[in-house]
Amino acid sequence: MDDSSSSSDRKDVYPIGKKNPNLPFHPAVRAGDFIFVSGQVAKDADNNMLHGTIEEETAGTIETIKRILAEEGVTLADVVRVTTYLEDTRDFGRYNKVFSEHFKDAVLARTTVEARAVINTKIEMDAIAYKPRKI
Repeated sequence: MDDSSSSSDRKDVYPIGKKNPNLPFHPAVRAGDFIFVSGQVAKDADNNMLHGTIEEETAGTIETIKRILAEEGVTLADVVRVTTYLEDTRDFGRYNKVFSEHFKDAVLARTTVEARAVINTKIEMDAIAYKPRKI
């Protein structure tokens, strides 16, 4: 197997969204028919972090993911996997209520864990969406 070509040379893998120059990853990457969204927190349309209750931060985080997916013409209905990192698992019920409102008819797999490493936010989420590319 030849390892001389970099992943950036692959035509079926490309970044989505504006990369923060201080971070070594992109907001999302399309690989074939899958879109992998990096861990996101609640941000407004200008990329400013939002702070509030767990309900507000959950809704804001999902909106952040929606904006990233929209760049590829993808919606929350295309999401097949979500991992959620909660600062405090005692917030699970309130987070889950908001999550359920946004993913009403979703067919997806999900994991939720407590993560003390989440800094200055109550929640972080990553997602995987499946949407075949139109050729």
